[in-house]
Amino acid sequence: MQVVACAVVGGVVAVAAVPVLLGAAGFTGTGIAASSLAAKMMSAAAVANGGGVAAGSLVAVLQSVGAAGLSTSSNVLLASVGSALGAFLGR
Repeated sequence: MQVVACAVVGGVVAVAAVPVLLGAAGFTGTGIAASSLAAKMMSAAAVANGGGVAAGSLVAVLQSVGAAGLSTSSNVLLASVGSALGAFLGR
């Protein structure tokens, strides 16, 4: 029973933590927050790419997730990984 409870908690925490962590890093629904880790990442990516952030880059993907959230399939995958990790740690 403890393994099942840990699996459930792991899945819920994994799905709930992503938006919180991205927001804390500066990837928000209104764009990249000034003076944040996200702003530093965006600046470095723009310098490396000659002034723009490449589509599909890590910064672009994280900003997309920060603004729109994860898709249902991504949430299911994330919950599955979190559940597996929770079950493993709960053994």
